[in-house]
Amino acid sequence: MKLALVRQRYNPYGGAERYIEYAVAALEREGAEITLIAREWSGEARRVLTVNPFFIGRWWRDAGFARAARAAWERAGFALVQSHERIPGASVYRAGDGVHRQWLEHRARHASPFERASIALNPYHRYVCAAEKSMFEHPGLRAVICNSNMVRGEILRHFSIAEDTLHVIYNGVDTERFHPRERAARRDGCIVLAFVGSGFARKGLDTVLAAMARSHLSLRLLVVGRDRELPRFVALAQSLKIVERVTFVGGVEDVRPYYGAADALVLPSLYDPFPNVVLEAMAMGLPAIVSDQCGAAELVKHGESGWIVHAQDAEVLGDAFERLEDRARLARMGEAARAAVEPYTIEAMAAQLLALYRDLLQ
Repeated sequence: MKLALVRQRYNPYGGAERYIEYAVAALEREGAEITLIAREWSGEARRVLTVNPFFIGRWWRDAGFARAARAAWERAGFALVQSHERIPGASVYRAGDGVHRQWLEHRARHASPFERASIALNPYHRYVCAAEKSMFEHPGLRAVICNSNMVRGEILRHFSIAEDTLHVIYNGVDTERFHPRERAARRDGCIVLAFVGSGFARKGLDTVLAAMARSHLSLRLLVVGRDRELPRFVALAQSLKIVERVTFVGGVEDVRPYYGAADALVLPSLYDPFPNVVLEAMAMGLPAIVSDQCGAAELVKHGESGWIVHAQDAEVLGDAFERLEDRARLARMGEAARAAVEPYTIEAMAAQLLALYRDLLQ
């Protein structure tokens, strides 16, 4: 069984790449021969087929890689090709990044007229939307792995594709590594929130800071992740007079100590197909505050294992913060959060993937 996995830049610590690692390990235990097709890679990939055509700019980068990767897998003659990039012609596509057209709609809804015009005229966005449509409607596409029902619905809404092509397989989490026993004991009266992820604007950090400034509670915020616009968010915290209560940690390889130091996860994303951090935080016993435009909200029961809020609504988010004052309720919600994600193990995810691959190969 010769299978190819396509990812333009491969780093084993990224969310999508961790998903690939789990799938590869499960498939290789079944005797599959897995080849990674990538432009750049790090870590200990087993078999790598490097394709790295010259490029200038994002449009040329993605289009050039798509052509080179497709030529590489056609020459090699794999039984199945699973792409994590928008490349027409792959037999399986994992929609881990959601639907670009849907993301642009959300973004335009909250943008200024100038920003909306800039989005509409941007050649990169036009390229991605065209590649996405061509990929989803390509006759060679046999299966799409959706990481949430939200993403599945968006694909059906925007593209002409058969429903039975779409398979919802939630991400898996290592429930032993991410466990409530890693939580630190509370030593003061502060309520600590964890915000984890890169791309601060898309994930709603400005809304979190505004909601903190409205709250009468003694809140502290741990911001874990990298972002090129970090100075803008530091300046925003300063202007809101809460900078002394916000710690910008930066990127880390092991986020567990920061989950362990927190009372809740907050991630009011403008668009998030299914962030792994929600699974990880809930597995560690943290209630999750997420937006209704986040696929992981499907695992959160509002008021029981977390709260589901409107994206970019600081008033509604601030109301959720006020409910964090009840420590006994927080503890019960943390237990409910852990129970909600316990079925979504890596083994369960791998079993679903293997069943899908076997069906396709038959």
